[in-house]
Order: sequence, then structure tokens, then C-alpha cells
Amino acid sequence: MSDGSNEKLSQESSNHNHSVSNEDLNELRGLLLGFDPPQLNNLYARLENSQVDAEDISRLLPEAVILRSMQDKQLSEGIVPTVEEAIQLSVRKDFSILADSLFPIIGPATRKAISSALAEMIQSMNQTLEHSLSPDSFKWRLEARQTGKSFAEVVMLRTLLYRVEQVFLIHRETGLLLQHLVAPQVTAQDADLVSAMLTAIQDFVHDSFSVRKEEVLDTLHFGELTIWIEPGPQAILAGIIRGNAPQELRLVFQETIEKIHRKLKSQLNAFHGETSVFDASIPDLKVCLQARYQNPTKKNNINYANLLLGTVGIALGVWSFLAIRDQLRWTNYLETLEEQRGIVIIASKKQHGKRFISGMRDPLAVDPVSLMTQANINPQSVISHWEPYLSFEPKLSTIRANRLLQPPSTVSLQVDERSILHAKGSATRQWIEETRKVARFIPGVTQFQDQLVETDKSELESAKNEVEHQNLFFIKNTTQLVPGQDDALQKLQTDIQKLLTAANGSKNAQIQIIGHATREGTQQQNTILRQGRAERIRTYLISQGIKAANLSAVSNTSSSSSVKITGETSNLSVSFKVLLSDTRN
Repeated sequence: MSDGSNEKLSQESSNHNHSVSNEDLNELRGLLLGFDPPQLNNLYARLENSQVDAEDISRLLPEAVILRSMQDKQLSEGIVPTVEEAIQLSVRKDFSILADSLFPIIGPATRKAISSALAEMIQSMNQTLEHSLSPDSFKWRLEARQTGKSFAEVVMLRTLLYRVEQVFLIHRETGLLLQHLVAPQVTAQDADLVSAMLTAIQDFVHDSFSVRKEEVLDTLHFGELTIWIEPGPQAILAGIIRGNAPQELRLVFQETIEKIHRKLKSQLNAFHGETSVFDASIPDLKVCLQARYQNPTKKNNINYANLLLGTVGIALGVWSFLAIRDQLRWTNYLETLEEQRGIVIIASKKQHGKRFISGMRDPLAVDPVSLMTQANINPQSVISHWEPYLSFEPKLSTIRANRLLQPPSTVSLQVDERSILHAKGSATRQWIEETRKVARFIPGVTQFQDQLVETDKSELESAKNEVEHQNLFFIKNTTQLVPGQDDALQKLQTDIQKLLTAANGSKNAQIQIIGHATREGTQQQNTILRQGRAERIRTYLISQGIKAANLSAVSNTSSSSSVKITGETSNLSVSFKVLLSDTRN
């Protein structure tokens, strides 16, 4: 045969062998898998089809999700971004759909949370207030300061009968912690560490003593703490208790562990380390977190929360009364200021608990601080700023005119509404002339009109005679006045002041104080004695406000005195002489 014929026969033989092999293989697969040839062909068709049927996925997806979730948390973690994005898209599209869905849940949950928080706050407030007003409160406050604890914590410890601070749900076979709850305001250690400690104690007891394996240690004592252990078939309930708990609490623990076994029996039997499924036991475990405190023995049941609220209400009422009273006082103060001449208010406000006021004030106007005191306002609570200015109010112009002109007591000055200064009375010619020159330059005065009369010269002469008739007497050979001459000194001072007032402006008055002495001693001794007596009176008059320029002390000589003094005491005195001169000389 030719080479071409051989090649053809070889190819046919190969195809026949391949067909036989495939048929045998399919028959073998059918026998092994239990499929009929049509079913097997359908299976091959699905395997060869690269597109997955959605109907098949819908049947397998729920079961696949459940199986994957039981294995680990990767599916949950992976689907979170998709769920979050879906929620965001839903809210952007129509937020009312999500709001309507959550409405039946949010309302009751919010009200329940607020109600629970308020009830707990009122109960805690009542308890703290009850003991804050008790005789033991002072002792407890001292203890709180010494120990560094808060007063509320000391009150709780001293009035506590018992309290379940923590509860542990522990898997009996593995000793792993399934669930853990802690009471409010309790500091808890590592729960897994406590669970391992309890398991280690149980194992130690079993290994060290002849104890059956099913028996469990039920009570441990550590100072103020007691650990109660209530066993179950698959789990153990352990509670840490402070104080002396009644045996009735044992029944609560027993009922709780029994209820957990009924509710989570399958989860306990199939436990392989996943503890999240035991969150369902939290409501049952919360029942075990009980506490009881001493009730204060009082005849009347007082709601201290209401008492506190009443006190707060009274405090607010008092504060409101004080605020309104202060505001009324401030308003009255502002009205009084506005009525004052020479004061202009520009701004008034209250900020940061202080009042601020600013404006303009004439230097002659009333002091605003004095008005604050009259209005019962604390000046320390007010910050004032007053710019100086001159007011042309007639009253202030009158005060300004009196200060500048310094009229004698016999003259009255008055500025009217037309700014005219009126002067009435009697004065010296010099004062009248000077006043007429300078009155028109006084701020607020536009014109000066006077009805002034010059002082009568006889008045000056009368005052002169009164002074010259005065005599003061001394003890012999001394510069000491004879006792009982106080009235004479006072009259001398008054007469000299009248003289100077009458001479003011028109005359210069010089008063000589002349000292006298006997001739028993030497001439030098007598001269010194006479001068000393005169100087003593001059010094006294100067100390009483009489100008030294108007006084001179001289020693008596035969030609220096024209005053006639008769009697033995004439040489034991001082006399006076008034010298008047014209001011124009």
C-alpha cells in the first residue's frame, strides 16, 4: 500500500478509538454518579455554558449567604460599603421613604430612652438629697475629702445593702466568656480575665480535691465582694455582689440561667467560639443587676427632687425679683441724671454683668457717683466716662460767677434765663469796680447789671473802735494770760475779722498789738517782756486764720500808744491800735 493509504487508515483507526473511549467514559460516569444519559448530557451542557442562570443563583444565594456568615465575618464586612451606598442613594432620591420606615421605631425608642433617663436621674437626685440633708452627711463629706472619693460615691457605699455589680455568662466546657454586663458607675476589669480566673479556680478545686466533675463551686468571698456562681448544663452564670445579698437573689440567678438555656439551647450546644449569638441573653442578664439601699427613717415621705426643683424655682424667683429691682433702680437713676443741669447722657448699656454709661458733664454739675449711692446702686458695678464741657444753664452760671468773683456776704449774684448777671447788695468800692470789669468775661454771662452800694465808712470806723477797746491781761512778770479770758480772745478774733471785711478793697488795715509791762525790772527785761506778750497774741490770731500781713507786734513806749489804760493792771496787758490807709496809695 502507498503512504497515502496508510495515513488514511491510521486516522480512521484513531477516530474510532477516540469515539469508543468517550462512550465508555460517559457510561462509567453515569454508573458512578447515578445519572441517566439525558441527565448527564444536560449536566455537561450546563458546565460547558459560561453564562450562569439567574434562576439557579436565586435558589442557591440565600443558603450560600447563611453558610458564609456562619464561617466568618468577611461577607458582612464586604457588603457594608454596598449597603451604605444604597442607603445614601435612597436618601438622595427620596428621604421620606427611609423616614417613614424608621418613624414607628424612632418615636417609641426616643420616648422610652428619655423616660428611663429622667426616672434614673430623679431617683439618683432623691437619694443624694436625702442623705445630703441627713446628720451623717457631714461625716460622709469628711470621709470623701480624706479618701479622695466623691460625696455621691461615699453616700452609695454607706447606704448600700447590696448591689450586683457584674454578671458573667461563661461556657462551661471551654471556660470562654459568652456575655458580660456591668452595673452603672462601676469600674470593671478585663471580663475575659475574670472569666478565666473563675474557670481556673473551678479546675483547681476539681484537681486538688475529691470532687465530682459535675459539682461546681457556688460562692466565693473577697472582703466586701461575694461571687455567686449558678451552674447550668452548658453555661455558668456568675455574679459579683457588693454587700449582703438575700437568698431570694439566688432564685433570680437560677431562673435566669434556666431561661438562657431554654432560649439559646441550640447555640450553646453548637458553640465553636462565636459569642455574638449570645447578645440575645442581655435582657435576661440585666434582671440580675439588682441593688438595694437603706431608706432614711423619716416620719414624712419627702420628694427631694421636688424639693430641689422648688428651691430652684424660689431661687429663680428671687433672681428675677432682684434683676427687675436693679433695672428699675437703673432706670430711675438715668431719669434723675437727665434732670440734672450740666449732665448730658450719650450712651447707656449693660454688658458682662456691668453697666456702662457715658456722656458730658460740667465740672460744676452734681457728681453722678453720689446719685448712684442715693439710688442704691453699687458704684463698683458701673463704669462711667464723662467728657468735660461748660454748661450755660443759669443755675450753673450763677455758681460759676460766685466762685470767680467771690462776693462778700452782703452781695447776692444771680444769672437769669437771658444770661444776664444781676448783683445786689453792698460792697467795697474796689470790689464793685473789679466786678464790673470782669463779669462779662464769665462763661455763660452776656451782660452785667448791678444794684450795688459802697460800704458805709462809719461801719469801718465802728469796727476799728471795737478792736482798739480790747485789752488782754497777763500774769505779772510772765507772758501767760490770766485764766478766764477765752471769751475775750474769741471776741477779739471776731472784731478783727469784721474790721478786715469792712476794709476789704477800699482800705488797708494794719493792726498793732502793743505789749505793756511794769517798771520793776531793767529796761531791757521790760522791753523783752512787752514784746513777748505782743508776739504771743499775734501768734494766736494767725493760728485762727487772720493774715500775718495785717498784724504787727510792738513794745509799748511813751510815744507808741495813744490808748489810755487806767488802774494797776494797765502795765500787765496788751492793747490794740488800728492803722487804716487808702489802697490806692
